[in-house]
Amino acid sequence: MLAIALVDRIGSGLWASVSVLYFTYVSELSLTQVGTLAAAAGAIGIAGAPMGGTLADRFPITRVLLTVQLIRAVASCALLTTDNYALLIAFSAVGGLGDRAASILTKLYATRVAGPERVRYQAFQRTVANAGWALGGLAAAAALALGTTAAYQWLLAGDALSFVASALLTLRCGEPPSSSRTVTTSKHPAPTTRPATPWRDRTYLAYVATETVLFLDDAVFKVGLPLWIAHESNAPNGLVPLLMVLNNVMVVALQVPLARFGTTTAAARNLLLPLSATFALGGTAMALAATGGAVTATALLTAAAAAFTMAEMLHATISWELSVALAPETAQGTYLGVHGLAQSVQRTFGPLAVTAAIAAGPAGWAAFGTVIALTCTIQHRLVRGRLTQPSLSVPPVTVSEN
Repeated sequence: MLAIALVDRIGSGLWASVSVLYFTYVSELSLTQVGTLAAAAGAIGIAGAPMGGTLADRFPITRVLLTVQLIRAVASCALLTTDNYALLIAFSAVGGLGDRAASILTKLYATRVAGPERVRYQAFQRTVANAGWALGGLAAAAALALGTTAAYQWLLAGDALSFVASALLTLRCGEPPSSSRTVTTSKHPAPTTRPATPWRDRTYLAYVATETVLFLDDAVFKVGLPLWIAHESNAPNGLVPLLMVLNNVMVVALQVPLARFGTTTAAARNLLLPLSATFALGGTAMALAATGGAVTATALLTAAAAAFTMAEMLHATISWELSVALAPETAQGTYLGVHGLAQSVQRTFGPLAVTAAIAAGPAGWAAFGTVIALTCTIQHRLVRGRLTQPSLSVPPVTVSEN
């Protein structure tokens, strides 16, 4: 599964960094059309996470993941066949659905296989994934030096091939045990208790709502830093790619060591307090970066990028553990699918929150960091009662092969 993460992210790195350019120069779409396409595909892709989680509770997870990877490959190849705007939106939306579903399925697979070592596994997985993103991005940069239509098309084809390779690797993965799928016989009939559902679990839904806010660090790197540097600070524009490199290097170097601070549910919850402080520091550094000269601005923006990267790594550890610990074992797929909505929704509305902070000036960034910091403390209190209660899991059904 780690090999799948590497291959998958290499392909994503090839495409993510050039998708806007592909639609602009190859498909010849206008700026408004490209923006609308990205927004529409992102909005439809939100359904991918809960859909993938629900299917994984009903069918073997390896078969579901195999199917999703092939769907992603077909969607990517389909983009190569047309410049029709409606079809481009449809194919991009299918790819978005597959992306979000695959993310949840790989997380659920790790949860079932790694058990109490899931936080450590998550750290290795994120390290491998970031390395894949970096390799894909470097390959894309080299290809873009050619500046030809064929170069863009080959990058998209490479993305599709990565999904095919991931599907083939999935065939080598064993099916993990699952409490949500049971075998019933005449001696062991199906349980009469209705399975737990996250849609009626107010605590879990509130937790997912707070997670949407904590995932905003993603929008900071994709939208916030580039725009703030370009429009409001005296730092050189060339600092943008360097801060992206800093983000990747820090994750690769520090994600695994940091994981040891969140190896238990209680430890993961306690990390929410230093996470709160880290977000506040990142917002403050961004605000101050607009008040100094080129050197001062560069130093403060570097500090802000480091703080938000640290927040990203801490939150990844916390989120991985709490999202599983708060879910009943018999409905982990469905619950983790709903949790996946947090990141999907953030990808749609996060850029709006970040641009609002930019429009408000330095005070906007200070407020941005403060709001996320307060959300950390709210989540810390929100999950306390739930984690001290007995498990919500329904007693498992005895499985008989006779």
